[in-house]
Amino acid sequence: MHRITGRSGGDSLIEMSPPDSFNDDMNGFHQHVSSSTGSFQQGQSESPFTPDVCVETCESLNTSLASLAPSDHSDSPRYEAQTLEQIGALTGLSRKRALFLKFRSRIDKQQHSKDSVFFRDGVRRIDFILSYVDDKDGERKQERRKVYEANLVKVGLELETEDKMESEDGKTYFVKIHAPWEVLATYADVLKIKVPFKANDIPDNSEIPMNWLSTPFRLPKHIMQPEPDYFTAPFNKSKSDFFLIDNKDTFFPPSTRNRIVYYILSRCSYFRDECGEKDKKGIKRLLNNGTYMAAFPLHDSRYWTRSRDANCESERYDLYNHWAKFLCFFKEQPLNLIRKYYGEKIGIYFAWLGFYTEMLFFAAVVGTLCFVYGFLTYDDNEWSKEICREDIGGNIIMCPLCDKKCSYWKLNTTCNSSWQSHLFDNVGTVFFAIFMGIWVTLFLEFWKRRQARLEYEWDLVDFEEEQQQLQLRPEYEIKCTNRKLNRITQEMEPYLPVTSKCARTCLSGATVLLWISLIIACIIGVIAYRLAVYAAFASIMKDSPTTHLEVVGPYITPQLATSVTASCINFVIIMILNLMYERVAIWITDMEIPKTHLEYENKLTVKMFLFQFVNYYSSCFYVAFFKGKFVGYPGKYAYMFGRLSNLRNEECDPGGCLIELTTQLVIVMTGKQVWGNIQEALVPWLMNWWGSRKARRHPESLYSRWEQDNDLQSFGQLGLFDEYLEMVIQFGFITLFVASFPLAPLLALINNIIEVRVDAWKLTTQFRRPVAAKAHSIGAWEEILSGIAVLSVVTNAFIVAFTSDMIPRLVYMYAYQPKGEMNMKGYISNSLSVFNISEFPVANSPDPEENPSWFNSSITTCSYRDYRYPPGHDKQYSHTMQFWHILAAKLAFIIIMEHVVFLVKFFVAWMIPDVPSEVRARVKRERYLVQEYLHNYEVEKLKIQLSQSSNECSCTPMIYPSLPAHEVLSECL
Repeated sequence: MHRITGRSGGDSLIEMSPPDSFNDDMNGFHQHVSSSTGSFQQGQSESPFTPDVCVETCESLNTSLASLAPSDHSDSPRYEAQTLEQIGALTGLSRKRALFLKFRSRIDKQQHSKDSVFFRDGVRRIDFILSYVDDKDGERKQERRKVYEANLVKVGLELETEDKMESEDGKTYFVKIHAPWEVLATYADVLKIKVPFKANDIPDNSEIPMNWLSTPFRLPKHIMQPEPDYFTAPFNKSKSDFFLIDNKDTFFPPSTRNRIVYYILSRCSYFRDECGEKDKKGIKRLLNNGTYMAAFPLHDSRYWTRSRDANCESERYDLYNHWAKFLCFFKEQPLNLIRKYYGEKIGIYFAWLGFYTEMLFFAAVVGTLCFVYGFLTYDDNEWSKEICREDIGGNIIMCPLCDKKCSYWKLNTTCNSSWQSHLFDNVGTVFFAIFMGIWVTLFLEFWKRRQARLEYEWDLVDFEEEQQQLQLRPEYEIKCTNRKLNRITQEMEPYLPVTSKCARTCLSGATVLLWISLIIACIIGVIAYRLAVYAAFASIMKDSPTTHLEVVGPYITPQLATSVTASCINFVIIMILNLMYERVAIWITDMEIPKTHLEYENKLTVKMFLFQFVNYYSSCFYVAFFKGKFVGYPGKYAYMFGRLSNLRNEECDPGGCLIELTTQLVIVMTGKQVWGNIQEALVPWLMNWWGSRKARRHPESLYSRWEQDNDLQSFGQLGLFDEYLEMVIQFGFITLFVASFPLAPLLALINNIIEVRVDAWKLTTQFRRPVAAKAHSIGAWEEILSGIAVLSVVTNAFIVAFTSDMIPRLVYMYAYQPKGEMNMKGYISNSLSVFNISEFPVANSPDPEENPSWFNSSITTCSYRDYRYPPGHDKQYSHTMQFWHILAAKLAFIIIMEHVVFLVKFFVAWMIPDVPSEVRARVKRERYLVQEYLHNYEVEKLKIQLSQSSNECSCTPMIYPSLPAHEVLSECL
C-alpha cells in the first residue's frame, strides 16, 4: 500500500482545445521542456504535445511554484502576471505556455466535485484529513511527519497528499487517509464493533393510542429510520462470511470508519525504531506541538445542498434540513440519523436533551398554573392590604436598616414589594415544591427506560466492559512505563503504581479545594459589597428624582438597587472564574493519568461540577438560607466581621427574602442562558466568517471539501462536556430553588427549545465533523442528576419553611388570631416587635440630617421584624413563645415534607423498572440468535471441510482471503 502524492496516473483530463494563440508555441514544445527540467519524461523528445505530457508538466510546475511565496494579493492581475513570468524563468517556458499549463491545472482541479469525499481515483473514500503548513524552521516537524506517515502506511492505511499550490491559501498541505477493507476488518475485530448478521424478526407491536395526533410533529420515515433494523454481533474477521456483507466499501458506515482511523492515529508513533523514544506517538501530541494543524473526518456534503456525487450520502444536508433549522423546533429529532452520522456519544446527548425538554413541558405547565393562582388570589392578600393601608402600614414606624446613613421609615413604603412577593409566596408554592420533588424522580426513572431502549437499538448493551478493556487512553499507555499481569486476560498491561496514584489524587483534591475556597472568598466579597453599598444607596436615593416617577418610582428602592447590582457583579465573577477554572480542571485531570476515556471524562465531570455548583449556587444559597437570619435586634445588631467592620448583617424587608431570591435566580439563570446561546452561536459563526473570508472570493468549484471543513471550528474533546454542564446547571436552578420561582421551568423550556436547534445548527454548519465515539449512557452526569434530585427536596423544604412566610402565617391563623377567625387580619402587627428609640446606641442611631421630615420627638418607638418581648417586659427583647412555636412548626414541616416526598420518590422508582420488558426480551432473543447462528455456521463450515477432505482436495479451506499482514496498533491487547 503506497503513499500517493499528486494525481493518480489513471485519471483522465477534461478534453479541451488550447487557444489559437498557443499554436505557434506547440512546435517542439516537449523538446524545450525536456531540456529545461529533468523532472519531465525522458526519451520522448519527438513526441507531440499531448494531454498526458501537459499533465506531467503541470505536476512538475508544483515544485517550481512551491518556491514562489504567495501573498495576500494573489488574486490580483499584477500578481498573476508576475507569477507567470517567474514560472517561465524557473522552467524555461514562454508566458503563453505557462498560462496554458496553469489553466489546465485549474481545470484539472475543477473536474473533481468540491463535495467529493474520495481520492482522485473516485473510488477510495477519504476517512480522515491531516493538514499542515510548512514552516521556515520546520525541519524537525517535517521529519516527524515523514516518519509518522511512513508508519501509517506500514499499518495499512493509504495516503494521498494535496500540494499547497492546490489549496486556496497557497500554504496548506492536506493529507488524505483511506482505510482499506483489510485494515477496517482487523480493527473492527480488535474494537469488537457490532455489525448486522440477520434482519430483526421481532414484530413491533408498540402501537400508540391516537397516534394520528402526533403526525404534525413527525419527520419522514427515511429520516427517522435511515437503516433497517438488524440483529448484530461483534465483528470477527475470521468469520466474515457470517455477517451480512453486501458491499465491503459501504459495510462500515463513515462514522465507524473514522473512529477506526482515529484509533490508529492515536497510537501510531512518529519516531524511528532505532531512536527508542517510546512516548512519541499519537496524533494528539503532533497537534499540540504544531506538526499538524488539524486532524478531522470529512462532512459528506455542504449543508445547504446535496452532493453532486451519487456515492455521497448527503446526510449532513438531511440533518440541516430536518433538524438544525429553527422552524423545525416542534418536530421530533432524527436520533438514528444523528447517531449514524456523528456516533452514539453525540446521539445520546441529543436524546437526553430532547427527553429533558419534553419532561420540562409538564413542569412548566404546573409552574405556570401556580403562578396564575398567585395572580388570581392577588386581592385576597390580607397582609399586603394592611401594609398598604395608611391607617395601619402608614402608622407603623420601622427601625433603620443600616447604621448612621439609614433613617426611620414607614411600613407602607414596601407596599409594592409585598404584592410582588405574593405572586410566588402562596399556598401554590408548597404544592409546586412537592410536585417538583416527584417530577424529578419521574424524569430520572423514565430516562433510564429510554436509555435502556437506546442501548439496545444502538448496539450498546454490555458496552461498558468493552470500554474498560479496549479503550485505554494513549496517554496512559505512554506515561505508565510499569507493566503487570492482567488476571483476566493473562497478558501484561501498563499500570500506575499505588503511591504515584495516591500522590496525584491528593494534589488534585487540594487544587480543587483551593479553587472552591477562591469562589467562596469572591462570594464573601460580594456579600460585603451588599452590606457596604446598601447604606450608600439608602442615602443617595432618599432625594433621588427616580422616587418621584409615577410608574417605576415606588419600585426603585435601595433594596432593589443593592440586589440587582450585586447579582450582576456576581454573574460577571462567575463567568470569569469559569474561564479560568476550566483549564485548571483539565490540567489536574491530565495529571491524574486516568486509565480509560470513560474514567477521564468522569473525573473531569466531577471536578467541573463541584466548581460550578459552588460558583453558580452559592449566592442563591446565601439569600435563601443566611440573609436576614442572623441580624440580631436594635441595640444589639450582628456584624459580618465583628463590630469594628461596620458591616451590619442584612435584613429581609417585611415582604420577606423570597422576592430577593427570585430576583437573584432570574438574573443568574436567565443571564447564563442568554449569554450561553449567544456565545455558542455567534462566536463560531464569526470565527468561521473571518477565517474563510479569502476563500469566499474564489469560484465555488475550486473550494474543495477538505478546505471547506478545514476553515470550520474544531468541536474539541470537551465540546459535548460543556453542553452537558450547561444543562445540568440549569437543572439545578429549576429544582434546587424552584419554590421561590415557579416560572423557572417555563424559562428553561423556552431556552431548551432554542438550545436543541442552536446545538444542532452549530454542529451541522459551524464545526468540523467530530470523530465518532461510543457511549452507552450520559455517564457521571446521571449520578449528579440523582444527587441534585435528592438535595432539591431538602432545599425546597427549607425555602418554604425559613425563606417564605408560609409557616408563620399558618401558625398565626390557627393559633394566634385574636378573634379565633380563620383569616390573616392583624398578622402584620403580630409579626413585628417594638424597640425603644431612646435605647439606641450612638453608633446605630441615624444622623439627624438623614431623618425624614415627618419624624419628630413624639415618636418614641420603632418596629422591627422578629418575635421578641417589648421594652418594659420582664424578658424584654428576648424571644417570645410564638417564636418557638413557629420554629417547631418549621422543623416539623421540613421533616414531614421530606419524608412524604422521599417515600413517594422511592415508591415511584420501585414501581417503574429501569429496563422495559420488551427491550429485555429483545436482548435475550438477540443473544440466543447469536449463539444459534454461530453454532450453525461452525457446523456448516465443518461439513464443507469434511467434504473437501473426502474428495482428497489438496487446497486448504479458507474462510477469509489471504491478505498482507499489518501491524496492529494496540498495546492493551
